[in-house]
Amino acid sequence: MMTPTTMSPLGSPKSKKSTATVRPEITLEQPSGRNKTTGSKSTKLFRRVRSVFRSLPIMSPMCKFPVGGGRLHENHVHGGTRVTGTLFGYRKTRVNLAVQENPRSLPILLLELAIPTGKLLQDLGVGLVRIALECEKKPSEKTKIIDEPIWALYCNGKKSGYGVKRQPTEEDLVVMQMLHAVSMGAGVLPVSSGATEQSGGGGGGQQEGDLTYMRAHFERVIGSRDSETYYMMNPDGNSGPELSIFFVRV
Repeated sequence: MMTPTTMSPLGSPKSKKSTATVRPEITLEQPSGRNKTTGSKSTKLFRRVRSVFRSLPIMSPMCKFPVGGGRLHENHVHGGTRVTGTLFGYRKTRVNLAVQENPRSLPILLLELAIPTGKLLQDLGVGLVRIALECEKKPSEKTKIIDEPIWALYCNGKKSGYGVKRQPTEEDLVVMQMLHAVSMGAGVLPVSSGATEQSGGGGGGQQEGDLTYMRAHFERVIGSRDSETYYMMNPDGNSGPELSIFFVRV
């Protein structure tokens, strides 16, 4: 008899029997200047859109890279604030983006994007990727742009579904805790044997259970109350994956 499974917030199959798995203690620090009321408001907004978002199909965008164009930025963008950005998720499920003040703090922003993790990381290994997140501007808008609950998602100009903000789950915090000593890098995180066994049959089970991540420094630049950009910063100016994420209210 097959063991009943449920879907975890990261989109991976998870056995009900795996709840006994020992998880690391969460020692992440609170971000500075955190607004305690933001969490409850964001949670209510997220609950309103989550059922709609979950019903949308996962998009597999054909991200085309500009030919003959120069680099998006040869040097670091000045006037911004350095933060830590982490892309993570299971290979065939929606990718998550966590933004932290530093690797040892709780996320100040967590997004779920309708692009498969494996697809986005593969594209990053090829060249430049630009992600634009757009939402509607409302009269007398008082909400911070990164507190908007849902955005239209574009990858290199191609409509690729939606992005949604959500509150960190226990599984998200475990991932951040496991990476608390990592400032930048990429790899695969170990998963519990139960999750691996339930991830699929045959030889593909282990691969399905792999949780992939890529972490880098980003420079956060606030253009206005209706625009904000995160630029991936390559260490020492070396060539490598390059990613820009634009938040815009239009």
